[in-house]
Amino acid sequence: MTTRRTLLAAGAATAVAATVLAAPAEAAAVSLDAASLVSADPIAHLVRRATFGPTPESLAEARKLGAVAWLDRQLDPTKIADPVCDELMARLPLAGASIATTRSKLAKNSYDGFKQLGRAAVARAAWSNRQLFEMTVMFFANHLHVAAPSSQTWDSRADYDAQVIRKYAFGRFADMLKASMKHPAMLTFLDNRSSTKAHPNENYARELMELHTVGLVYSEQDVQAGARLLTGLTVNKTTGAYLYDGSKHVTGAVEILGFKHANATAAVGESAALAFADHLAMHPATAQRLATKLCQRFVADVAPASLVTKLAKVYLDNKTAIKPVLKALFTSPEFAAAIGQKTRTPIEDLTATIRTLGLGPEKSGLQLLDALYNGLVYAGNAPFRWAPPNGYPDVAAAWASPSGFLLRCNNHLNLAAGWYPSWFTRPADMLKSLVPTLPGTYGALVDALATRLVGTKLPAQHTAAVLSVAGKLPTSPLTASDKSLAGHAPYLIALVLDAPSFQLR
Repeated sequence: MTTRRTLLAAGAATAVAATVLAAPAEAAAVSLDAASLVSADPIAHLVRRATFGPTPESLAEARKLGAVAWLDRQLDPTKIADPVCDELMARLPLAGASIATTRSKLAKNSYDGFKQLGRAAVARAAWSNRQLFEMTVMFFANHLHVAAPSSQTWDSRADYDAQVIRKYAFGRFADMLKASMKHPAMLTFLDNRSSTKAHPNENYARELMELHTVGLVYSEQDVQAGARLLTGLTVNKTTGAYLYDGSKHVTGAVEILGFKHANATAAVGESAALAFADHLAMHPATAQRLATKLCQRFVADVAPASLVTKLAKVYLDNKTAIKPVLKALFTSPEFAAAIGQKTRTPIEDLTATIRTLGLGPEKSGLQLLDALYNGLVYAGNAPFRWAPPNGYPDVAAAWASPSGFLLRCNNHLNLAAGWYPSWFTRPADMLKSLVPTLPGTYGALVDALATRLVGTKLPAQHTAAVLSVAGKLPTSPLTASDKSLAGHAPYLIALVLDAPSFQLR
């Protein structure tokens, strides 16, 4: 009989392995080679990293087109039809609404705009065909982070997502940075809306340099000068829109990190601030920092120094354009050599599970998206919910814990069995949809499940751990008349998803 105790016992063998994936030295001590746990196929490697989880369709498309052509197609998302996601977005009209529209639809300080925005991010990750675009959007939303919910951004946060992050994710970083500098959500989140000539607020100036651009290469004098330069960038109290108020601007010459401006009158204050943003965007330290963060996102937790140098040059040579940097990253030898060097965050684990199991959205309503989003709140990784301005951590160690792993295991079993959330559109027979032809042994069944769900067979000891939940050995015979198979199937599927091989991307 399958019980929760036997399930957890079977999972223990894989749980230990999953935890040490965050610590390569410890992994070596238990003879785990992360690169051997996932498929070495370069197409599969590309699709694992450039999407929220491979599907049979995305893998087939990439193999048909070839890596470069598939990548080029993903870098041109307007030419990719996205009907499922388009229909879901129609249910979430506030997710990209303008400030004026949000104000006309919602009461002051309503959380409904935040709710729709977060659910839209989950829906796009799980079901959009424009996967690399959505991955890049999430990266820059994390980089130029404005928490949602956050105080006084009820009317502007959705517009920030649409008009700053999504508008420029495949454009130029300099343009995205300037758009964020003039957006009420950013000016509110980092306090610049309250900055005045008499009392310049240093918060935004500091984070503009430390988090958004050059990193920790500035001085306190730079922060103070930056705060003075940014005065006047504020929010219209009546409309909630961006406003440059020259009466709040501190004039006088500034020199910050090599940027010089006479800033002689309040009339030039806004243009001076935007020129400063252009200077920061093109600063070599910004190029290095963005290249490092992109490597950490898509290549390895420890960014390869050689690739960082190459990407920083591509970034500067292309005047901060983002697409050339992404193409250089995904076609680099360093990327090709990085198999097994990234683990999934909670949202990536959830969406990859949905995608590999072939689960579709509910036909109407938002109950499913509510449940998925709330589950990510419990996991500590719901979109935009990170409170500090530095965005979610993007290294395995930040997400490696027994409690976090147990949440993933529970999700895998709930989704495989169809227990919760129950509003998915599901295959009529989950096991048959994953393994159409039943093999002759239980070991071969787990091999087939792993190949379909993960892309490669599990190591022998992991296969044995999975089968222990059913009280079977790899050599145990399997026939269509096996009365225990239906009961065991959800647990076998879930335990394959619990394995370290699935935790890697």
